[in-house]
Amino acid sequence: MSLVCPVILGSVRSDRQGLRAARFLVRALEGRGHEAPLVDPAALKLPLLDRMYKEYPKGEAPEALENLAVLYRRADAFLVVSAEYNHSIPPALSNTLDHFLEEYYWRPSAICCYSAGQYGGVRAAMQLRAMLAELGAPSIPSLLPIPRIGKALSEAGEPADDWLPKAANRFLDELTWYAEALRAQRRTGTPY
Repeated sequence: MSLVCPVILGSVRSDRQGLRAARFLVRALEGRGHEAPLVDPAALKLPLLDRMYKEYPKGEAPEALENLAVLYRRADAFLVVSAEYNHSIPPALSNTLDHFLEEYYWRPSAICCYSAGQYGGVRAAMQLRAMLAELGAPSIPSLLPIPRIGKALSEAGEPADDWLPKAANRFLDELTWYAEALRAQRRTGTPY
């Protein structure tokens, strides 16, 4: 079955490498027949969090937030692409995620983390797991860490080696399984 899975990019730096991973994953999800819109905070230019989306009077939220709320309500899962800044998640990612709450409920998330070094951003992923669970979109058990991202993926998101498509395929199989299971459960009702 086709899923709606926004790919949420976490960096707004002008020379960001995560766009490579986001392009790769959008293409991989679309290749499976899923809808995978890219949520790019650099393009959205979201304000620093002053009010959550739900705190705006109906119809008064900024257009970018309103559009994201519509997308997130349609979503079956979320795929988050995160760099590692100072062993933590990028501030732009936290800001993008924190604008919403109920829109994430009862939907799984998956974390693709990356870095220029050998650890692939996994230290940030551990903090992101806690955050996503608190938001109501717990992450699947597997991660997709991409070490040395500048060598692993071209600017267009083409992988340099066979390991990455193989790892991504298994990672997306797992996300699909969780997304389909939770979608079926949402259709029968949620605990609250």
